[in-house]
Amino acid sequence: MYKTFKHSNTRIGSKIILALALILPMSILFGQKSPLADFPEGYRPEEIGRRLAYNFAEKKQPDKGKWIGYPETCTWLGALRFAEATGDKKLVELLKKRFEILFTTKDSSKAIMNHVDWNMFGSLPLTIYQITKEKRYLDFGLPYADTQWTLPENAKPEERAWHERGYTWQTRLWIDDMYMITIVQTLAYKVTGQAKYLDRTAKEMVMYLDELQRPNGLFYHAPDVPFFWGRGNGWMAAGMSELLSNLPENHPDRPRIMDGYLRMMKSLKTYQRPSGMWNQLIDEPDCWAETSASAMFAYAFIVGLKHGWLDAGEYSAATRKAWTVLTHYIDAKGDISEVCVGTNKKNDKQYYYDRPRRTGDYHGQAPCLWCAAELIKN
Repeated sequence: MYKTFKHSNTRIGSKIILALALILPMSILFGQKSPLADFPEGYRPEEIGRRLAYNFAEKKQPDKGKWIGYPETCTWLGALRFAEATGDKKLVELLKKRFEILFTTKDSSKAIMNHVDWNMFGSLPLTIYQITKEKRYLDFGLPYADTQWTLPENAKPEERAWHERGYTWQTRLWIDDMYMITIVQTLAYKVTGQAKYLDRTAKEMVMYLDELQRPNGLFYHAPDVPFFWGRGNGWMAAGMSELLSNLPENHPDRPRIMDGYLRMMKSLKTYQRPSGMWNQLIDEPDCWAETSASAMFAYAFIVGLKHGWLDAGEYSAATRKAWTVLTHYIDAKGDISEVCVGTNKKNDKQYYYDRPRRTGDYHGQAPCLWCAAELIKN
C-alpha cells in the first residue's frame, strides 16, 4: 500500500481555492482578448518573474568546490529570458557579473563536457551571447554543443555504439536528457545558423520518443523504470517545446515530434488536478502535487498556445489555472515550495512517493521563470 500525502500548507490550499473562485470567472466575465494576458495584481508574470529573477541574481554565490549544475544553469537561463522579455538591463548586468568569474583561469566551477547534465551548461553562455553579442560568450559556449557529438578517445563500447548510429555518445535513455541535450543544441543552432545542431537533436528526440513514450502519451523515466515521474516528464515537455519552436516547418522530423508533443499535452490535460497542479507521479491520484513538474507542463502549454499548436478553446483555461495556482507556492522572497529534490531513476514506485521536498530548490525556480518570461514575450 503506497503512502498517501496531503498538502501540509493549509494556507496555500485556501488561497488556491479563492484564486480559482475569483480569478478564472473574472477572466471569462470581462472577455479578455488573450487567456494569457491581463492577470490581476499578485498574479502578473511581470511581478512574479521579477521576484524570482532578482532572488537568483542577488543571491550570494556559494564557494564553488564543484561545477555549476544543471538546476542552477536552468534558473540562470530563466532569469536571462525574463530580463530579455522585460528589457531589464540592470538584471542582465547582474547576471553577466555572476558569470564573469568563469572567464578566469583560477575558477574551476565551469562544467566539464562529459555528460548530458554537464554539457547543457553551454546553453548559458550561448544565451548571454544571444542577448549581448559579445563573442567571448559564443567561444565559451559552443564547445559544449560540439563535444556532445565528438566521441572521446576513451569512450566506452556502448558510447561508441550510440555514436556510430548518429546519436550523441552521451545517450542514456533517461527522459531528463531531452531537455539537457535539446537546449544546448537548439541554442547552438540559433547563434550559428548551422542546421547540423537541429538535425542531430531532432534525430535524438525521435529516438527517445520511440523508446519511451507510452500509449497514454506520457513517458517512463527510463526503459527499466515504468513510472510516470512528474519532473522527468516535465523535462520532455519543455524539450519538445524548445525544439519545435526552432524546427523549420519542412523539417523531416517535425511531424513525428509534433505528434509526440500533442499526444503528451492531451494526456497532461486529462491528469491535471482540479487545482491546476500535477502530481509527483502523474497518474497516481493519491500522490502529492509537485511544483517543478507543474511549472514545466504550464510552460509547454504556454508555448503551444502562443505558437498555435494547441487549441485555445481546449487549453486556455487549463493553462491559466496552472500559472495561477503556481503563484501561491511562491513566497515573498521569491522561493517556490513543494519542489522534489534531485532524483535518479529507480525501479521502485514508493521511492518517488518518498522523495524529499524543498523550498527554493532551483529545479522549481527555473521553470517558473520560464513561464513568466514566455507569458510576457510577444
